[in-house]
Amino acid sequence: MRRFHVRAAVVVRPAVGDDLPGVAVLCAEARRESAAGPQVCLSDESKLVRQLSVLLAVPGGSILVAFQDDVPVGFLLARALEPHIFNDEPSLYIEALYVSQDARRRGVGHALLTATAELAAQTGAVDVFSVPIPGSRGVQRFLARLGFAPAAGHRVVSTSVLQRRLAADSGTSRRGTRGLEDLIARRRKARTEGQTGPVDLRAFQEDLRESTAPLVSESAAR
Repeated sequence: MRRFHVRAAVVVRPAVGDDLPGVAVLCAEARRESAAGPQVCLSDESKLVRQLSVLLAVPGGSILVAFQDDVPVGFLLARALEPHIFNDEPSLYIEALYVSQDARRRGVGHALLTATAELAAQTGAVDVFSVPIPGSRGVQRFLARLGFAPAAGHRVVSTSVLQRRLAADSGTSRRGTRGLEDLIARRRKARTEGQTGPVDLRAFQEDLRESTAPLVSESAAR
C-alpha cells in the first residue's frame, strides 16, 4: 500500500514562560549557524531564557513561536514602539527571525510574518522594521520578496504593503503547488494511456474457432 506523508500544520502563537527554553535552544542554533555567532546571542541557554523573559516583560515586547507537532521550529522577537521624537507614528521592530534548518521551505517563516503583520495592525504600527541575523542571506531574500527595503542598516516595509505581499505570496505558493500536482497527474495519465500491456489472444482464438466451426462441418459433409 502506498504511504502518504502529510505535512504537519504550522501553528504560531505568542510565547509564554514555558516556551522560553525551547526558544533558547533555537537561539543557540542560530548562533552556531551564523558566521557572526557571538553577535547573535549568548551560548548559555539558561541566560538566554532570562534575557527572553525580560523581552516579554518590556512594554510592547513580543515573542512569537512557530510549532509543528507541538515542537518549536521557529521564532520571532519583536517590539511595538510608540511615537517618539524621531518618528511621530507607531512602528513594529523585529529584533530576530529564525527558522530551524529542518523546518525551512515549509511555510514557517511565512506564518511568523503573517502573525507579525497582524500584531502590527493591532498595535497601530504604520511600518515594520527588521534587522536580519548577520550572514543570513536567505532571510534577507525572504524579507526583500515581502517588500522590506533597505533603510539605514535595517529593512523596512509598511504594514499595509506587508499584508498585501503576504497574501500574494501565499496565493502564488498555492498555485505553484497545484500546478505541480496537475503536471504530475497529466504525466501519469499519459504513461497509463501509452502502456497497453500484453494482449491475451486466448479469447480471440476461441471466438475464431467457434465462428469457423460451421464452415469446417460443411466442408466435411461435402
